[in-house]
Amino acid sequence: MTWVVIPAAGRGARFGGDVPKQYLEVAGEPLIVHTLRALLAHPTVEGAVVVLTEDDAHWPRWTSFADKPVIACIGGDERADSVLAGLAALPESVRPDDFVLIHDAARPNLRLDDLDQLLERGRNDPVGAILASPVRDTLKRAGDDGGIDATEPRERLWRAFTPQLFRRLQLTRALESARDAGVAVTDEAMAMEHQGLRPLLIEGVDDNFKVTTAADLSLFEFILSRR
Repeated sequence: MTWVVIPAAGRGARFGGDVPKQYLEVAGEPLIVHTLRALLAHPTVEGAVVVLTEDDAHWPRWTSFADKPVIACIGGDERADSVLAGLAALPESVRPDDFVLIHDAARPNLRLDDLDQLLERGRNDPVGAILASPVRDTLKRAGDDGGIDATEPRERLWRAFTPQLFRRLQLTRALESARDAGVAVTDEAMAMEHQGLRPLLIEGVDDNFKVTTAADLSLFEFILSRR
């Protein structure tokens, strides 16, 4: 069985508005509800830790969801701080060597098949694994004036998604090491890379997107309407 940590302490500044994006409603429910449902639908996901801001007035104070336990804790200013808080809040039954999932609160369109592949293959890797997708677009490097300086080769480039799957203690130490070194990690795999480790890339479906704009929110609403 596996627990998941969901950092939800961000305020969604890029999205704008007074309500953090993880609480924006789609089909009558906040995004974070769709995210929790997608994660906890997997039979081997035992429970979730949701990491909140101290002044979060939107969280419904659940202690369970879909008949599985949900623990809330307070996060920090940066994503890594919130993930560390979530790892520390996991129940004692989650041992140091147990694998833990980390998933974005505003990434609601996770497919069960992708999660199944991540858990199955990632647990057999000595480091862990992340869901990702190969870059298929042509990439351009921009100059300071907005003109194109170069076309970048896209071979071997991947877009990193979540969930990401790592051992509890190993990830904790990697995040702490990056913080102490002044490295601002943007995902958990980057912290592991900073330790000289090489997480496994597992190809997932492209529509496992993170909601960052109003267009993303509309796209998720459209996807739900077609199910």
